[in-house]
Amino acid sequence: MKMTKIDRIPRELPAELLRLADGAAVYDSSSSPEARVYFIERDNGYFLKIGESGALGREAELIERFNKLSLTSRVLHYSTGERDIMLTERVAGKDLTDGTYLSDPKRLAAALGENMRALHDIDTSSLDMPVRLGEYLGRAEDNYRTGNYDSSHFPDSFGYRSADEAHGVLLRGLDSLVADTLIHGDYCFPNILFNDWKLSGYIDLGMAGISDRHIDLFWGAWTLGFNLHTDEYRNIFFDAYGRDMIDEDKLLTVAAAEVFG
Repeated sequence: MKMTKIDRIPRELPAELLRLADGAAVYDSSSSPEARVYFIERDNGYFLKIGESGALGREAELIERFNKLSLTSRVLHYSTGERDIMLTERVAGKDLTDGTYLSDPKRLAAALGENMRALHDIDTSSLDMPVRLGEYLGRAEDNYRTGNYDSSHFPDSFGYRSADEAHGVLLRGLDSLVADTLIHGDYCFPNILFNDWKLSGYIDLGMAGISDRHIDLFWGAWTLGFNLHTDEYRNIFFDAYGRDMIDEDKLLTVAAAEVFG
């Protein structure tokens, strides 16, 4: 996780948050234009996230629900108004972009698969989680119709020659996708934290919920290729996850949805 030291957090914040940051080292760790993220180096560490009004409410709820499963930290503050403000405890450990993990790619690929399978094996029958599959497929269809298509960031094996080709694959396979699994929704190295090779928690849970496991499997394969600059370790990841639960056709369907954002 990239962090840039700054002089202070924005001053137009609740007084208790300003007091928390007063005298502490503060870093900007933002990774997207949608929200600003600050790390406050006090106690075990805190993350302060600021987004547009209404943008962080669902993520705050999901963090609380994952915290009950001991899979992430706590939300200490959430407020909404002209903008959303959320304060969370730091999840212990380092994310998977750390050199400790990247330097042992075979072990990393296996650990990624094993931990994803453990998440997906959680019994969903009594979970208070949103069902996300309809929203996921609806967004892909809307983006197809408005011309939002970009396959440039995906592995060649998941590539499509045109938006129409991808949309055709999506239409043929969408009925095979099933919302029966708790997924992260953005299962990428920066969002997974290990402590000495053991999972300590997940972050950036805004896309989490009950959906089809192949969405996480797609992103797991993608993040391995992107961060290790090769698809050499994908089979280790799939083997560790369990080939019995992987449908290659469903992966192609998810890939067709993902090119539409």
